[in-house]
Amino acid sequence: MEPVTLTTDRLVLRTVGPQDTDAVYVACQDPEIQRWTTIPSPYLPEHARGFTEQMVPEGWANDSMFTFGLFLPAGDLVGMLGVTMISLGVGEIGFWGTKEHRGRGYVTEAAVTVSRWAFTERALDRVEWRAEVGNTASRAVAQRAGYTMEGTLRSAINNKGVRRDSWIGSLLPSDLSLPSTSPYLPAQA
Repeated sequence: MEPVTLTTDRLVLRTVGPQDTDAVYVACQDPEIQRWTTIPSPYLPEHARGFTEQMVPEGWANDSMFTFGLFLPAGDLVGMLGVTMISLGVGEIGFWGTKEHRGRGYVTEAAVTVSRWAFTERALDRVEWRAEVGNTASRAVAQRAGYTMEGTLRSAINNKGVRRDSWIGSLLPSDLSLPSTSPYLPAQA
């Protein structure tokens, strides 16, 4: 699939490329991003180049990962968000926000927009969110974006060689008043 550009009231969501390598490198020096995501630590210039020049374009080309840089109209990078395909009709959302722009709702706005796109344009029936237990900022974004918290998965994340427990949540098309591609029969209470 060719990369797409989405817009919100305040953001331009587009793929990243070589022109964004320096901004990604600078953002990923943030200890919070290194702590809570699975990016390498220390994060080196070659990691940023591999991300912007190989990982992102390959994900779009083979329909395995749809990565969006979150940019202000003036061009400032405010975050990164991706949906990785994990099975037929199911993707996993992941994101981070730059230190300078946190707390303004940008990542939440992008999460809603990209989730809606995944349901309508990629025919997903479920988008999962996972974060290491304790990552309350990520959990708050997911909840504000409408994700339902489903529980805790033991030893579900490998972050830098250490197995860690993970929170899991999900968003379904019906949560955004959209139709599913296949029928859904929820469990009886």
